[in-house]
Amino acid sequence: MLKIISCTLILFLTAVTVAQPIKVTVSQTPAGEWQLLRGGEPYYIKGAGGDTNLDKLIEIGGNSIRTWGTDNAKEILDEAHAKGLTVMLGLWVPQERQGFDYDDADKVAAVVEGFRKAIMELKDHPALLLWGVGNEVDLAYTNTKVWDVINDIATIIHDVDPNHPTCTVTAGLDKEEVRLIMERAPAIDIYGVNTYGDIGNVKKNIANFGWKGPYIISEWGPNGHWEVERSKWGASIEQTSSQKADSYEERYIDYIAADKAQCIGSYVFLWGHKQETTATWYGLFSEDGASAEALDRLQKIWTGKPPINSCPHLDSLIIEGFTDKKSILLIAEEKYAAAVAVSDPDDDKLSFKWLIIPESTDIRSGGDAEKAPQAISGLFLKKNGKQATFRAPSEEGAYRLFIFVYDGKKHYAYANQTFYVTPRDPEMGQGKFITFKKMDGF
Repeated sequence: MLKIISCTLILFLTAVTVAQPIKVTVSQTPAGEWQLLRGGEPYYIKGAGGDTNLDKLIEIGGNSIRTWGTDNAKEILDEAHAKGLTVMLGLWVPQERQGFDYDDADKVAAVVEGFRKAIMELKDHPALLLWGVGNEVDLAYTNTKVWDVINDIATIIHDVDPNHPTCTVTAGLDKEEVRLIMERAPAIDIYGVNTYGDIGNVKKNIANFGWKGPYIISEWGPNGHWEVERSKWGASIEQTSSQKADSYEERYIDYIAADKAQCIGSYVFLWGHKQETTATWYGLFSEDGASAEALDRLQKIWTGKPPINSCPHLDSLIIEGFTDKKSILLIAEEKYAAAVAVSDPDDDKLSFKWLIIPESTDIRSGGDAEKAPQAISGLFLKKNGKQATFRAPSEEGAYRLFIFVYDGKKHYAYANQTFYVTPRDPEMGQGKFITFKKMDGF
């Protein structure tokens, strides 16, 4: 009986201990450098945006995840805590571009009250690191009253939760937004910047724009689909997975870790898989959970050690006879050959998946959900590992040739090449001359 009581008491005390928040603060060192302190110890964020594949994040040396809303928040916090990770917990503040009216006082009050309840419910969780109050509410907006709402929510947090700082996140970095946040949302402790091709300017601009406190790079990765070269018909030209890996490594070392004065960490994007322009543009994983080469680079940076087994390295994907990636014009139903240059650092046996997919025209902004176009079957005449022969689709339009290369060890490499199909002129026996027009959706 005594043993039963003792065990019950131990379990009770353990539960009480688990429920206690871990205090997080922002402060400056004697040298004037901003830092997070978690439980009184310096805590630099080596984070990822997403809540899947958490074991892989731990394996490569990460310590935190970021969410955008409170859906399944308790479960996410519990899992993160069980694995020794922290969470930047997002509060999804409605966006004007999605139809919310910040002049409607009743709707605004309901939103704020809803967040008050969520904050009260989650504020004491030990995995909570900081609050993300809104994400890119400045994207395509006109009503600056949203910053008053951001401040109202952040003020509630400060009133009821003395243990966690507040952050708000903007789409890129703009002088006017910095000014508005400083003036209209003084309850924000940390500035969050979602940035891609412009990441090299953040350190200089955030100070020049007047923000003197700490900031995080709350979302970063390769150049955005709006920041790259386009084909003559308007399709964004995507880097290979290995080219992206070079970019991730350079940007982390040169722009994130290099700012020791104000930057207190980052969340790489996207820790998962999604369709956004293509199925590979931002996701660091394949649809079935294989990881790309960028994670090998982050592991070496974050842990000081390379992975035991590395991803395949992909140098190029070519369609025969074409050197200009911006103007690959194929004739409908003609036969073409393609080849990929790829190798594996560990000499693992590689498998190959070739696809032809229509160019997506469901291109949205702000990470909104997009519908993925489906691969066209029956076009490949021969697939022989690194080489393939295919017929161009019969219908005029823009397409992408995709190659996915797997090493059998939960790693993969990928590339795609955009091309345009012009119909055959039955009288001339060759492709018709066409004048490219910008595609719908671009």
